[in-house]
Amino acid sequence: MSSFKDLLKTIELELGQQQFLGSPSNLYDPLNYIIGLGGKRIRPVLTLMGCELFDGQLEKAMPAALAIEIFHNFSLIHDDIMDNAPVRRGKATVHEKWDSSTAILSGDLMLVKAYEKLLKSEQKYWPELLSVFNKTAAEVCEGQQFDMNFEKQAHVSEAEYLEMIRLKTSVLLGSSLQLGAIVAGADQVNSKKLYELGVKMGLGFQLMDDYLDAFGTPELVGKKPGGDILAGKKTIMAIKAMEKGGTKFTEILKNITSSDEKKIEQTKEIFSSIGADVYLKGLSERYFNSAGIILRELEVPTSKKENLAKLLVYLQNRSF
Repeated sequence: MSSFKDLLKTIELELGQQQFLGSPSNLYDPLNYIIGLGGKRIRPVLTLMGCELFDGQLEKAMPAALAIEIFHNFSLIHDDIMDNAPVRRGKATVHEKWDSSTAILSGDLMLVKAYEKLLKSEQKYWPELLSVFNKTAAEVCEGQQFDMNFEKQAHVSEAEYLEMIRLKTSVLLGSSLQLGAIVAGADQVNSKKLYELGVKMGLGFQLMDDYLDAFGTPELVGKKPGGDILAGKKTIMAIKAMEKGGTKFTEILKNITSSDEKKIEQTKEIFSSIGADVYLKGLSERYFNSAGIILRELEVPTSKKENLAKLLVYLQNRSF
């Protein structure tokens, strides 16, 4: 079985050979730009891992793996526009480097390219691959809309927030694994278990992202921390603060009129004082543990599960 690092190298080599060419060039250049920014590449690696679990050949999973990564980057282009984010992976976002109109069109084109790449898979798998891919694409859009809706809602429950991140983030990790299993010829029982494993992993992963957005460092996370705080995102930590402090917490945030840095630090102090940060990390850990339980239930030899098990531990304890 290939290690995460080996699979990551394979993905990077394949992505390095992908060139989006066409006219006008300023429509295609953003596609090459955002792919070139790098990233963790967890999703395409998961597709290859899902394939290897069931003795599939990696070259058969590569089109689906690349499609997942291209789709993911399409969603990032549009998310950055909606969030008015200036930086992605330490570099200017597409809409900042070009403009919002170009970024929207380039993102749309990137979605088309994701489907083109997916259909490079063996034709006999198209119905199942497209069914999973289409469902996931719709759910990611639903999750993003919920996220935007929450900005206008006075109250968001923990259950609502968890469902939002399940749709926006987790289902893509689940489908990444499942697509790999499909092209390897896995049965539906194991294929669906692998999907659920990825969803649990994704929930743990996103919750840890929320923690790092507040308590991480620019060097580790590739962006200025505190973005969620300044944007007023109703993360689990903010939800717990509202539960414990109610309107008092809201008023404290409204009355913080000093610099952004001061607002971030004061908000973090509130989170820590009520244990919201500890609660968040514990919740993330529970989801990763649930993913581990599903992994043990998969009907494949234990030796083939080792690399995925190591990845779960790595993601759970990451500091980036």
